[in-house]
Amino acid sequence: MYDLIVVGSGPGGYIAAIRAAQLGLKVACIDKRKSPGGTCLNVGCIPSKALLQSTEQLEWLQKSSGDQGFKLGEVSLDFGMMMSRKEGIVGGLVDGIHSLFKRYDIAYLQGNASFIDPHTIEIVDGTERQTAVAKFIIIATGSEPIDLPFLRFDEKTVISSTGALCLKEPPKRLVVIGGGAIGVELASVYRRLGSAVMIVEMLETITPTMDPAICKQLLQSLKKQGIDFMLGAKVTGAQINKGTVTLGIEHKQKNTQLEADIALIAIGRRPYTKQLGLEAIGINPTPKGFIPVDGNFKTSLPHIFAIGDVIEGPMLAHRASHEGTAVAELIMGRSATVNYMSIPNVIYTHPEAASVGLTEVEAKEAGLNIVIGTSYFRGNGRARCNGETEGFVKIIGEKTTGRLVGMHIVGPHASELIAEGILALDKKATIHDIANACHPHPTLSEVMMEAAINCL
Repeated sequence: MYDLIVVGSGPGGYIAAIRAAQLGLKVACIDKRKSPGGTCLNVGCIPSKALLQSTEQLEWLQKSSGDQGFKLGEVSLDFGMMMSRKEGIVGGLVDGIHSLFKRYDIAYLQGNASFIDPHTIEIVDGTERQTAVAKFIIIATGSEPIDLPFLRFDEKTVISSTGALCLKEPPKRLVVIGGGAIGVELASVYRRLGSAVMIVEMLETITPTMDPAICKQLLQSLKKQGIDFMLGAKVTGAQINKGTVTLGIEHKQKNTQLEADIALIAIGRRPYTKQLGLEAIGINPTPKGFIPVDGNFKTSLPHIFAIGDVIEGPMLAHRASHEGTAVAELIMGRSATVNYMSIPNVIYTHPEAASVGLTEVEAKEAGLNIVIGTSYFRGNGRARCNGETEGFVKIIGEKTTGRLVGMHIVGPHASELIAEGILALDKKATIHDIANACHPHPTLSEVMMEAAINCL
């Protein structure tokens, strides 16, 4: 008998399990994988960032190192070694979670989990079956990639993001269906490795959750790097023949075809809830598969909670971790909230893009009287020293109160710089607070200060 069972060991699940154990609960964590960490650690955030880092350095050596006086000759890549490095990073982090589970006496139960009754879960691993019982349960099973009815994943010619992270060699021609964060990141990886890359996106923009100004700049940068785009295009059919895929595409009211060696489908993800046996305990997911919860992450059964990708909201690893910590605190009777206004969104292309709070469109739709300040990296001393001058910082404030309501960055190290905006939003800081804070010189962070000054 456990105090808490966490179903799923991703960034929401393992964080919840560890925090609950730190607070004194007897905890078990169930996952179908041998390795904890979920999609994010095993086949998502971490391996993709390892490849993005490696290929970004490769491109710098090949194309930009000469600007700083380096004479390197021909730079080549050992693709297998790059992939091995990625696996080593994943393995080290997995070992770290195992160590933390051991330290806090958390039982790790491998297998597919399904409910027998509201407090009992069956775990099936091949021919082995066991049951586990707990007072409280957290569902944190995450999500899975969505394919197309006429284009199913085979992870050879038609691949998901998972397949894209373990190819044996870069394809000569890669078509990416979907221009969201996953699509543009993986497109960047393989474009740097020499693939001819085309992104096909149904909307007239890429990365649609970002502020329109950020989307425009990022699209311009990626085009300049050599990625091709078909925007406002719909994939209508597909044929696979002898290792190639031919896509039927409706674009600008015309039908055309696009041939590639590999098609990567990155049109989104769906919550992974179907195999949990929720019908056995009376929990009814929405038509899209999400588990309904209240403001404290409780399902229709008050001792069962759900967090992360299985509930409505942005499918972000850090959001799931934040919710996991909150639920562990709530189970112990403590006060805990999640401020969704200050949860950031990041795209790890080059330049990076990051945002927190409201976009300009959202702020106007909310009826706010806004003021906008912008500052460009091309005028920043550190950016010029680094040779990374693309992009800008856009700050949105509420004119009457002076409060920050949104920060949007496209440029070098945006994923790190956005932390200032996160803290400012969380602590209800004003534009004056950011503008008057002494930022070190020369640093990229000065661009945020200057954008805030531009608001005043």
